[in-house]
Amino acid sequence: MPKEKEHINVAVIGHVDHGKSTLIGRMLYEAGQIPEHIIEQYRKEAQEKGKATFEFAWVMDRLKEERERGVTIDVAHRKIETDKYMITIVDCPGHRDFIKNMITGASQADAAILVVDAAEGVQPQTKEHVFLARTLGINQMIVVINKMDRVNYDQKKYEEVKNQVAKLLKAVGYKVDEIPFIPASAYYGDNVYKRSDKTPWYNGPTVFEAFDLLKPPEKLVDKPLRIPIQDVYSIKGVGTVPVGRVESGVLKVGDKVIFEPPGVVGEVKSIEMHHEPLKEAYPGDNIGFNVRGVSKKDIRRGDVAGHPDNPPTVAKDFTAQIIVLQHPTAITVGYTPVVHAHTAQVACRFVELIKKIDPRTGQVKEENPQYLKTGDSAIVKLEPTRPMVIEKVKDIPPLGRFAVRDMGMTIAAGMVIDVTPRK
Repeated sequence: MPKEKEHINVAVIGHVDHGKSTLIGRMLYEAGQIPEHIIEQYRKEAQEKGKATFEFAWVMDRLKEERERGVTIDVAHRKIETDKYMITIVDCPGHRDFIKNMITGASQADAAILVVDAAEGVQPQTKEHVFLARTLGINQMIVVINKMDRVNYDQKKYEEVKNQVAKLLKAVGYKVDEIPFIPASAYYGDNVYKRSDKTPWYNGPTVFEAFDLLKPPEKLVDKPLRIPIQDVYSIKGVGTVPVGRVESGVLKVGDKVIFEPPGVVGEVKSIEMHHEPLKEAYPGDNIGFNVRGVSKKDIRRGDVAGHPDNPPTVAKDFTAQIIVLQHPTAITVGYTPVVHAHTAQVACRFVELIKKIDPRTGQVKEENPQYLKTGDSAIVKLEPTRPMVIEKVKDIPPLGRFAVRDMGMTIAAGMVIDVTPRK
């Protein structure tokens, strides 16, 4: 059986009209992911209209028309196979959705494609997305300077925009010399899949070639064991079986495990995944594991399993960087919404607003602000109203990101910078 290719999640980011969806459409089209019957239908229409040169640009226009008519065309699975990887394209249509998805890890991106219009250059949202990508720990970036057709494939214009973007990326701490900058026209397909003869002055990779320069996400095997619990079953003749996804570390049959916050300890008798028994489980595995010495009433969803010599951190309070996505009024000290982290949902009180940060530069805007409103980025201190496990994002990323919810909406999203453990 051929070894499965490694997966990489790539978010497409950038200012709203700079051609993100055209680029995604073009990539999926080139990867053979737009259903053949749709292509066929368009090819026929193109011929009837005397447009024998069947161009993707035309496909995009048609897809757009159908979308506007309310026909949603599910453009395949947004999966692209390259020589080396399976790439999943994480499309972030709305600005808010983008931030929310990125921070809650609904689609944890390993890399980002930043799309910048060659005619317009860096825009406010370009800055914000770059700062966010950086804050969220997306360390790999591909820059597509798009719509080169609008500037007649002019190298000078490309260099000018490239320098603007490089300056921005450098300012937030990216290593610019490791980042490919690609002059492209997603609409006409220049330098996306095929090299373009319209940019003879460019000799770097196409977008598809740039995918293979990415590094796969590091598997958190060498980190301490963390398994956030999704459910707990009590199975007749077997015993207590917690279910969850291994986020970091390795679990082996025979291991002693501790569940926090309750602090109960048991021994792993067996592990299974998709009804197959396993000797050991690794990050990314969704498993059920039978634990001796623990009963169903001892543990619940939101608890986290780890090894007793390096147990999950139960927080007395934690310091986090958040971005306020939407709030009808403002966040002040004392506000107590629900924090969603891994599988836990715990009401947490804002006990201190430490400082407000400029979302475009990361510089401190104001110390100890009185309140935070929609759009603000800040460093805050939160105190869980009941014991909860949370980790620093730099130690165990999946357990260090969270969303703040209240009134049926996501108010803010954040990452844990520091934790004061419960004594």
